[in-house]
Amino acid sequence: MSRVAVSGYYGFGNTGDEAIALAISRELRAQGHAPLLLSNTPAETARLYGCESAARMKPAALLGALLRSQVLLSGGGGLLQDKTSARSMAYYLGVISLARRLGKRVVIFNQSIGPLSEEGGAKVARALRGLRVVVRDRGSLETLERLGVTAELGGDPALLLAPTPGLTRDENTVVVAPRGDVQAALPALHGTVAALRSGGRRVVALSFMPSHDDEAARGLGADEVVSTQDPQVALDLIAQSGFVIGVRLHAVILAAAAGVPFAGVAYDPKVEGFCRDAGAPTHSVTPDTWTLSAQALARSAPDWEAVTAMKERARQSFVGLGK
Repeated sequence: MSRVAVSGYYGFGNTGDEAIALAISRELRAQGHAPLLLSNTPAETARLYGCESAARMKPAALLGALLRSQVLLSGGGGLLQDKTSARSMAYYLGVISLARRLGKRVVIFNQSIGPLSEEGGAKVARALRGLRVVVRDRGSLETLERLGVTAELGGDPALLLAPTPGLTRDENTVVVAPRGDVQAALPALHGTVAALRSGGRRVVALSFMPSHDDEAARGLGADEVVSTQDPQVALDLIAQSGFVIGVRLHAVILAAAAGVPFAGVAYDPKVEGFCRDAGAPTHSVTPDTWTLSAQALARSAPDWEAVTAMKERARQSFVGLGK
């Protein structure tokens, strides 16, 4: 059995990233590996996922975790971008560099790459050359191709999660998952919620990151607000609905995992990339209320064959990780 360290945005109360952590830890164990998650709250992460965890920002703990591991997975998530934080990208590249210096096998695992500045792109290209690189959308493949980095197409690990058995779906329920920091989308989402309720739909506002999204979720005028950091709770809520509108990327990813139609509001290229690959509707950060409402009322479906292929790529990306 090999120990696999996993570097990502874990332990910060973001349900989407916790869904990735849950899926990766489960799948690694199923493949006979021992996951070690680098986390902001290692004791809580170890309790939640039943695996080893180490403090991601404490140098001695990070070094010890890498020394005890045979492999480093960098990802999943959208870690390698410098649009919002060059400092964050520097951290993830630093972990990759340290693992390489220690002689560990490094895999860039089901990430979205970018947006990147010219300087950031050069840093990523240098750091990734010679590694196995798996990305979760075709847009990231194209970004890396422009940087001269060879990569393969995988899929977001959260696609491998399954709802709790025995749940009942109510096709008249629509889940809307905003982002508190994407204020431009809120007026259109509020109008969409009003239109859906007028059309006889029950609307649930889902807060994926309570510290950031609760206020936005409460302001949508939905029938119910659900705030959670538990990916299984979010997945089960989505699985019981008939349609999902997601600004949060993992709202639409979990909808795909549960077989529920969805539309994305693309505040970031990773949302557009996922929806495009899945054949699902995607909108700008100021979506047209009428169009978005009509899609939700009609339960406009993605390309389910494409979604099935994405799940299979996600599953296959775990093969051979411990070698």
